[in-house]
Amino acid sequence: MTTPILTTRQLAVGYRNGKQTTTLLADLNLSLEQGQLVAMLGRNGAGKSTLLRALTLDQRPLAGSIVLDDKDAASISQRDRSRLIGLVSTERVQAGALTVTELVALGRQPHTGFLGRLNRDDHDIVRQAMADAGIADKADAYIASLSDGERQKAMIAKALAQQTPIIVLDEPTAFLDVASRIETMHLLQELAHERGKAVLLSSHDVSQSLMLADRLWLITTDHRVVTGTAQQLLADGVMDSLFDNPAIHFNRQLMDFSY
Repeated sequence: MTTPILTTRQLAVGYRNGKQTTTLLADLNLSLEQGQLVAMLGRNGAGKSTLLRALTLDQRPLAGSIVLDDKDAASISQRDRSRLIGLVSTERVQAGALTVTELVALGRQPHTGFLGRLNRDDHDIVRQAMADAGIADKADAYIASLSDGERQKAMIAKALAQQTPIIVLDEPTAFLDVASRIETMHLLQELAHERGKAVLLSSHDVSQSLMLADRLWLITTDHRVVTGTAQQLLADGVMDSLFDNPAIHFNRQLMDFSY
């Protein structure tokens, strides 16, 4: 057993609107280990993005704590956080005027000086990140000229250039075609298994998550987060608890949901 790089203790997440508090998920005791690909599944509005924002320290939890690299996350500076967690957002990148190399180089900001100047080692890291993400052949291409799949590879390369032990992705396959979704999921599995990254992603791609993720975090209709391997969760019959509609059920032959 390895020591988790990230754990939560009685974590509660949601949002505040004035004096009113809405709790989406509570009493969460989760762990994330390096070398593992973890996929979070749940219906829209279940709290996936809110939980990811809390885990990446972009949003304060309502209760509980997050331990990151054996430290209370609340005590870690923003600069040190950016050296521990690389985030690939679900939002389409607005960096069309940058080349792939220039975008990926932005991942070095937590490690460079005030002026952000890159030295020889930084440039080597950027080139390696593009190679690892399978986008090196587009190094001089402008982001605006890339396909959605190529843009996602560039964003993953940027996170790799950040050299963080944790990479978190919010719906990384949301805008991709079938081939690009499969390729992206295999890339993330490779980064976990061969590069030792702790990779956490939220997804609606149930079949790919079941096939490739080492562990799943399932957000059920009764606001629990059930964790385990795909085999464990299938054996426990938990998959049918993801949706309120009784007409939607998990099809074991398709390894996906059917209506």
